[in-house]
Amino acid sequence: MDHNLDKIIERSLDIREKYHLLEKQHNGSEWTLEQDVLAYLTDAALIGRDVMSHEKTWLKKESAAELEHKLGENIWWLIILADRTGIDIKDALEKFLTKTENLFK
Repeated sequence: MDHNLDKIIERSLDIREKYHLLEKQHNGSEWTLEQDVLAYLTDAALIGRDVMSHEKTWLKKESAAELEHKLGENIWWLIILADRTGIDIKDALEKFLTKTENLFK
């Protein structure tokens, strides 16, 4: 599997375009940025439940595959949200890492 971040971003944006087509078919329009953020927040919250299941503190059968899927989906959403807001996700990540590393110097 190609893990190059540029390729991952390209694949992510391609998938989002396919979802936009489905949204147009079902809703008559693409989701707004706000709807994308709400979908992301919902998926982020589900990670909390999946981790609780993993730690056996939530009464749901633990599924490593579900947790893995939601973690990947959340990264996908962050790529989409960065794109929709005009932010270069690679640049944002680099700046965050550098700033945070400098806190520990």
